[in-house]
Amino acid sequence: MLYLDNIIFSLQKHGGVSVLWGNLIQYLLNHKVDTKFLDYKCSQSNKIRHSILIPEQNLILNESTPIFLERYRDVRIKDERQIIFHSSHYRICNQHNVKNITTVHDFTYEYFVKGIAKGVHIWQKYKAIKKSDIIICISKNTKADLMRFLPEIPEQKIRVIYNGVSDDYYPIINDSNAQYNDYILFVGGRQSYKNFEFAISCVRHCQKKLLIVGSLLTDKERKTVIECLGSEGYKEIVHPSNNLLNQIYNSVFCLLYPSLYEGFGIPVIEAQKAGCPVIAMNSSSIPEIIGNHSLLLNHSSCSEFKNKMEILSKNRVEFISAGLENSKRFSWDKMTSEYANIYNEM
Repeated sequence: MLYLDNIIFSLQKHGGVSVLWGNLIQYLLNHKVDTKFLDYKCSQSNKIRHSILIPEQNLILNESTPIFLERYRDVRIKDERQIIFHSSHYRICNQHNVKNITTVHDFTYEYFVKGIAKGVHIWQKYKAIKKSDIIICISKNTKADLMRFLPEIPEQKIRVIYNGVSDDYYPIINDSNAQYNDYILFVGGRQSYKNFEFAISCVRHCQKKLLIVGSLLTDKERKTVIECLGSEGYKEIVHPSNNLLNQIYNSVFCLLYPSLYEGFGIPVIEAQKAGCPVIAMNSSSIPEIIGNHSLLLNHSSCSEFKNKMEILSKNRVEFISAGLENSKRFSWDKMTSEYANIYNEM
């Protein structure tokens, strides 16, 4: 019997893990895999969970324990059958009749976070990894990180399954909307390791503007952007729909993805699938997923970025074609079927 722990939907309103988990649930429902789903308070406020219709007979609801406590508790399942338990966020079911699966997305906390938050996260994640029968990593780089931080984990327990990418991203043929063709796109989070200030500096030194997509700029961020680029040198779009983001990918000159660390890096493949060339850092998982390495930056150097822009300008059509071909390696169908293969194996 398969049990999936949907707690991620109560921990975030949207996000990459929610998207992965939602696609996995939909696959299991579509293929009529006999599955029970553990659901919690506030899950319906998550956009992905709200869009999925799980039959009531497949749900086990826990609305009594506060989520800030529930998230750290081991799960108890009243079922004497042999069980496969897979949590969306580093939880285990520590019963004799249960085999546990854990998906590891990255080691961001280990590299970039300090203090109590780091300690609590590592305690929970490492406990889940050590207690699991199978550990799934979303890239070979994440697997390498796991083996670095937890060398005692037997390698035969670790599997690599790449994330998918939505079919909402595709080239728009004969599109007349070219309003952002003189913009360089920055998309996603702006934590320190995402290298946002470097992106601003790069755009400052070229004849383009900066299009910022993601959460609303803070006052400090907006002040920095205006000081560097001027009020006319940038534009921001807050949390666009996939449809609008696809139009953006189709319109901009390129995506600049200067993140110093990624467990996978979904925006890189989204952009490529939409026909948008990508300049990114030669770090963590990015060289593994991007395909052609010609536009990878070895350093946070504006002069190196300028050089990559010149290469891209001369060969943009070829880079678009190569990106479209590379993006075919990744799909939610491929990812979810590989998860299903592991469930069947266990």
